[in-house]
Amino acid sequence: MGLLERFEDSLDRAVNGAFARAFKAEVQPVEIAAAVQREMDDHASAVDRDRTVAPNAFQVDLSLHDFNRLNRHETELVEELTALIEESSALQGYALVGAPSVALQPDATLDTGIFRVRSDVRPGISSAVPAVSASTTQPHLLVDDAVFPLSRAVTLIGRATEADLRLEDPGASRNHCEVVLGNPTLVRDLNSTNGTFVNGRRITEEPIEDGGVIRIGATTFTYRSE
Repeated sequence: MGLLERFEDSLDRAVNGAFARAFKAEVQPVEIAAAVQREMDDHASAVDRDRTVAPNAFQVDLSLHDFNRLNRHETELVEELTALIEESSALQGYALVGAPSVALQPDATLDTGIFRVRSDVRPGISSAVPAVSASTTQPHLLVDDAVFPLSRAVTLIGRATEADLRLEDPGASRNHCEVVLGNPTLVRDLNSTNGTFVNGRRITEEPIEDGGVIRIGATTFTYRSE
């Protein structure tokens, strides 16, 4: 980091820290909007030559005072921020792997006027077989807190509407890969554009054991045998 960058960083911390505390300035929606845009730009990641994936899930941590004030208009604020995310991603050429979402959260450690924006890439996944609870004893794929059972001998994964597990992920091909149950269970790439990765290694066909990780584009699954 150069001198000017360090100066700007120090000034930014002073303005958003000491000044806000001294004058009890309240957080304004336009400040949150600007921070969300910066968060998208800072965490956008190229998945291939033509696709750059940006975060689609945002959490805004607010002081108790600011949360109580803004939460009264949460519906309108979230709707406007969601529209902003969609518009910004379109203008910048970013791809989103799922529908954008924004959540406001209180944080008692923050002073009035101080807020924090955190983001994540949260894939949109739909399954021909409904998601089940984590206590299932049948083989399944785990994404965050969602559990997708592998109830068929062969499960097709991709962006195609006919896929058994459909991904809203620009890094996925229409028919990307399939999981074939057996002893061992196999992950088989279907000549996808960006490849299928098992435990960090690009594969053509690979056995997978309990706890193995499958990555497709920006989407990561954990395989559980039971």
